Amino acid sequence: MELEKKILKLLEKDAKMSPKLIATILDEDEGKIRDIIERLEREKIILGYSTVINWERLGEDGVTAMIDVKVTPEREVGFEKVAERICRFPEVRCVYLMSGTYDLSVVVTGETMKDIAWFVSHRLSTLEQVQSTVTHFVLKRYKQDDFIFEEPEEDKRLVVSP
Repeated sequence: MELEKKILKLLEKDAKMSPKLIATILDEDEGKIRDIIERLEREKIILGYSTVINWERLGEDGVTAMIDVKVTPEREVGFEKVAERICRFPEVRCVYLMSGTYDLSVVVTGETMKDIAWFVSHRLSTLEQVQSTVTHFVLKRYKQDDFIFEEPEEDKRLVVSP
């Protein structure tokens, strides 16, 4: 189990890391590492591999919103059914069960703020279990999944001393 955790931590930092490199770093056999990764994928411990993209650098102006949702839990299943239903919408990137005032936190993406507003008013708010929502628009991403989007600019002022 400890070896699995080490492999997972390396892949979490860099999903492109090859089994050969992981084996070298951990001083293990490459075949053993490859077998463990394949098993973790079969067992749905590794669900997939993703890339963090800075879309702003390409001039893309998509919109991300975090929506707090208050729901009425259903008898016997709690929040599960409504969370599963919300997960199926293509605009939805993440759904979290939260502590505090709101029950679910839903991360949504769209082309424009109107797209997000339409999603909230026509899809999310119309679900029977949804009592209320609060939408927060992301204005700027500074860091995501350990990646910093913009390094601070170097101070180019001349040093002046007396």
